[in-house]
This record gives sequence, C-alpha cells and structure tokens, in this order.
Amino acid sequence: MHIHVRCRSVPERHGHVARSSVPLERIALISDVHGNLTALDAVLDDIETREVDQIINLGDFVGKGPRGSEVVDRCGKVCDVNIRGNWDDFLPTLGDDASPGMVWWRDELRADQHEWLRSLPLSHDLLLSGRHIRLFHASATSPHVRVRARHTAEEFDGMFRNTPMTGDGTPPSMVGYGDIHEAFLEMNQGRTLFNVGSVGNPLDEPVPGYVILEGVVGEPGPAPFGLQFVRVPYDAEAEIAVAARLGMPELAPYATELRTAVYRGLQAP
Repeated sequence: MHIHVRCRSVPERHGHVARSSVPLERIALISDVHGNLTALDAVLDDIETREVDQIINLGDFVGKGPRGSEVVDRCGKVCDVNIRGNWDDFLPTLGDDASPGMVWWRDELRADQHEWLRSLPLSHDLLLSGRHIRLFHASATSPHVRVRARHTAEEFDGMFRNTPMTGDGTPPSMVGYGDIHEAFLEMNQGRTLFNVGSVGNPLDEPVPGYVILEGVVGEPGPAPFGLQFVRVPYDAEAEIAVAARLGMPELAPYATELRTAVYRGLQAP
C-alpha cells in the first residue's frame, strides 16, 4: 500500500503571514487489529484517501482473529511506528499447555514474527502543535494493566506519569491508547486522554475505528491542531468465513463480537 504524502499549510488570513508556510501533517493512529485482515485493509484504504503522512499502530496485531501473521506482515510494511500490545507480548511465550485457541493463534505466526512482536517498543512520544503526546497500548505502567473508559481520577492521573515503561521524557499533555476496544475522549485540567478504538475487534459498535491527529510536527509553540475519530464499514462476514475455513477455534463468540460488538464474556450462553 502506498500512502500519499502532501503538505497542508495554514492559509494567510487578513495579512497575518506568521504561520502561512507551516506544514500540517496528518498522523493516523490504529490499534487492536487482532488478526482481522479484512478490517485492516478497509481502514488502510480509507487512510489512503485522507492524505495521511504516517501511521502509528498501538499494538495487539494478533490473537482473537484468523490472520495474525498476515496482519503482522502488513503492518510491518505500512506503519511508521509499531507498539507492542499485551497479546503481542504474551502470545509468543505461551507453552503447549495453553488453551487450544491460544496455541492456534501462537502457531499461526512464524518464529521471526514472534521475535519481531516481542522486540517492539512499549511507548512512543511526539510533539505536535505544542502538545506533548504519549502513545502506548494500555497504560503507562504496562501493556497488561487496563484502564477502562469509566476509570478513577487516580487512573486518569496515572496515564500521564513518567514510569519505567515510558521513560523520563517530558510529561505528556495528551495520551492516546488502545486495548479496551472502545473509543472515547476525556479532557480534565488541560490534559486530554483518548482511546483510538479497535480496527479488528471493536466492542463499542461493530464498525472499525481509528483516529487522525493533525498538526505541526516538532512545533513547541501554539499551532493549529485537530483530532478526528473515524469509522470505516467493512465486510465482517468475509472475515468470519475466513476464520471458519481455516478452522480457527472459538469461532462462534468471535463471530458474535464482530457482528454485534458484544464482548464474548457478556454473550448469552
């Protein structure tokens, strides 16, 4: 896939030219593809139409869906930054005594993909239009520590702290993450926390979602900035059919999740 790069500049207004030639960049944030190649292709096609300059993946490439290996290869080629999620971290380490589903998703990956997933960074910082933005999969503590959309004030504060996982960079004023498969945005006392949702296994509505940031990369001062939530319809039945053809375990709850966005643990028996 080829991503078209085009600079967008802030136009002159009423004789003010101070920022007239400042290029604005668009950064797509995707997360939680979970082996759903049909959803990933739909989202990447949509990204291509929006003149995006770079793609950052917040992790969980694999598990739950049937084509983790192909998703890893695709994201390794088209994403400028890839971050390790909880599934990417634990799945390659599982032994043969794990559940049949876990063993199937583990063995669907090549050995070199196991190594690549485990080598990915856990956090990524960027400066965009005066905003220090930190991106990770689940929390500032670990990809295995979950912060839900309905969280405590202490959990909110913790997302903005420097930790051994994030390093000692400038504390962020904005944090974006994945993991919970539920998009949201919360602002509190000058800080913004947002979740980009899920490409391959959304659990807020059964439509893949991602986020676009727009601003001036590396600009420490005030500059135009935008954050957009995007939803992209796709053919869920096609991916369910692939999972069935490949003999993927746990097919029934997976299909219900894709069709209804109801988490398998909440589905009627």
